[in-house]
Amino acid sequence: MSCPFCGVARTSATGVVHHLERGSCPNAPLDRDSLYLAVRRRDPDGILSKKLLEFHGSTQYLASEEAYNYRLNAYQCYLCSNLYAKLGSLNQHLASPAHQQAYYHCPNRTCRREFTTLAATMNHLESESCGFMRFEAVQSNVGRVLDSRRMISF
Repeated sequence: MSCPFCGVARTSATGVVHHLERGSCPNAPLDRDSLYLAVRRRDPDGILSKKLLEFHGSTQYLASEEAYNYRLNAYQCYLCSNLYAKLGSLNQHLASPAHQQAYYHCPNRTCRREFTTLAATMNHLESESCGFMRFEAVQSNVGRVLDSRRMISF
């Protein structure tokens, strides 16, 4: 499977979407927030994306040396208490979607599990854990989600 914007090969739909959400595609000015807005515009019924009352974008967190816990001899996340050996590792964790608002949900009405990223949603569908669709169907349908000319449907 390859990125529809730059052609870089990925092994699955999850890989392509992750590539876009991280802002790694040189030909698509996308990140987690802009991809959500693009998906949301084409998903008026909220099949895949959550209908948020307000959208403010991702919150930016940054830790300083004050996050060091001398008793535990590690940097500690003030949101989840995870421990990190380096301040950079803690800040990488804080910059990840780990503590961001869920933008997506499983389209299976009996599952409705929530996800902070579209890539995590695709991974859930690829795993076939809720039985909504087969792995191969996710690969062939990811284009419906990424194609700006189409409404999202399953």
